[in-house]
Amino acid sequence: MLLTAIPSIRRSTPSAPDADAKSAVVSKAVVRAAQALGLRQSELASILGISAPSASRLIGGQYLLQPEGKPFELALLLIRVFRSLSGVLGDRMEEASAWMRVENRALGGVPARLVTTATGLVNTVGYLDAARARI
Repeated sequence: MLLTAIPSIRRSTPSAPDADAKSAVVSKAVVRAAQALGLRQSELASILGISAPSASRLIGGQYLLQPEGKPFELALLLIRVFRSLSGVLGDRMEEASAWMRVENRALGGVPARLVTTATGLVNTVGYLDAARARI
């Protein structure tokens, strides 16, 4: 039996323009999600694990989250919280902001406080994903 060489598939790393575009999109999306969820700048900084000045620059558009960093991954999770809540509540985002501020017995705390830790953020995403699945 003759074995032929199978061309190798190389996984390319994103080029600088692709990474820059991804950074810009996620950075802008997480700021909008935080605003829609009624999160304060200090809460956003805590959630993403960045300094308050960096959060201020992020909100102002002068700072971008880098795809290889933990803040970027945490931003993606916060965006999922926003998307899940908007999937459950529709256009009633004032209710989403209120939901973030009240005690949730299923989660064991106030979501706005819980999401300031990685574990709380992941648990909140899981809870909301399960709620969306029922719809």
